Amino acid sequence: MQEVDIYSDGACSGNPGPGGWACVLIYGMHRREKYGADPLTTNQKMELQAALEGLKMLKRPCKVNLHSDSAYLINAFNQGWIDRWLQNSWQTSKKMPVENQDLWLELWQQNSVHQIKWIKVKGHAGHAENERCDFLARQAIAML
Repeated sequence: MQEVDIYSDGACSGNPGPGGWACVLIYGMHRREKYGADPLTTNQKMELQAALEGLKMLKRPCKVNLHSDSAYLINAFNQGWIDRWLQNSWQTSKKMPVENQDLWLELWQQNSVHQIKWIKVKGHAGHAENERCDFLARQAIAML
């Protein structure tokens, strides 16, 4: 199985408001960047979209190191939140509907295809690839 690194980040100007997402995929000497925007969205949605778009770039099952500064995204997998949401018919522990179920379901499906290690990085702390994703996500917003 090939091992790849994916870095992802989302941004929003207002919450809700115009938002952007970006991801960087690195495999050996190969590098791909992808980004996009939504005129009315939330920061959380853009964080999820960024990770999902990175995973969708993969053409076959891979070992993936997915790096994100979103504790919401990383904790959902590392702390088993998504499994509990699935067991509880997409309800949180407070019996509220889980937001962005469509994106979570797609991420969960990708998680079953790939061997993903969900890695939390500190945002805006000088991590080169995280900073690049942040820049691309903000550029995507500016292009709306």
